[in-house]
Amino acid sequence: MKPIKEILHPLATGKFWKELVIMTLGMAVGAAAVYYFLMPSNLIIGSISGLSIVLSQVLGGVKVSLIVTVINAILLILAWLLIGAEFGAKTVYTALILGPLLEMWEKIMPYQSLMEPGATSVMNDPWFDLICFVLLLSISQAILFRINASTGGLDILAKIVNKYLHFDIGMSVTIAGAMICCSAFAINPFRMVVIGLIGTWINGVVVDYFTDALNKRKKVCIISKDHEAIRHFITEKLQRGCSLYHLEGGYTGDERIEIVVLLTKHEYSDLFTFMKENGFEGFITASNVSEVYGNWRSGKIKE
Repeated sequence: MKPIKEILHPLATGKFWKELVIMTLGMAVGAAAVYYFLMPSNLIIGSISGLSIVLSQVLGGVKVSLIVTVINAILLILAWLLIGAEFGAKTVYTALILGPLLEMWEKIMPYQSLMEPGATSVMNDPWFDLICFVLLLSISQAILFRINASTGGLDILAKIVNKYLHFDIGMSVTIAGAMICCSAFAINPFRMVVIGLIGTWINGVVVDYFTDALNKRKKVCIISKDHEAIRHFITEKLQRGCSLYHLEGGYTGDERIEIVVLLTKHEYSDLFTFMKENGFEGFITASNVSEVYGNWRSGKIKE
């Protein structure tokens, strides 16, 4: 058994507390989306929050926040028993704080205070409620995915479906979401159920968009006779690694060095400014990269 000091060591790192704050803020945004746009309109999107709204009305007004907490706790236990210990502390934390965060928004600013007289929801239109909910929830999910966390709930259910029904994970999310949407027949007319199904699909599309935007990097290829100075700037000033390739010009036959590097947008701008200020000439191409695996990190090489 590991000593207590070794187990608690991650708690003493700045990375742990930074990610804890990010997870809390991300889930607070997601909770606001549920509380202000899902609950008042009775829209049932393919999520544990949507299922909780259905159960709240079926069970005679039990608080949605309480049902969310109970369902997430049950799913975490089922995941541990049926899948194994593959869900880390991040999933446990985000899954269990959604209920308390719903309570927080209710106490800070009840959605009734934002509704106009005679309105049935905050936006008083199911399509506007749907758009606002999807935008906020997708931002929340994208923030969490960026630090390898998730909102729990539906993700856990999807993994259980994936293991025992042998669907791929994307299809599992769709199936689990559609099943939850169909549970809305218990409290909503057909039209509202269809809106919920459309919202579930839109949510997946928008999450992909925000995730790509947050993860976007520039793959920059530079061929220049000043490659050594440029390499030095990249490794020492930007503190990024790069690759050097020996090339031969197809037209001139001259030997050249090509530098290939992945940069953030800000670093790409700094590199361009550096080359312009020093009068460095070269052939440069740049393309967008939305997914990076391996040793490249958002942090610097040198701490």
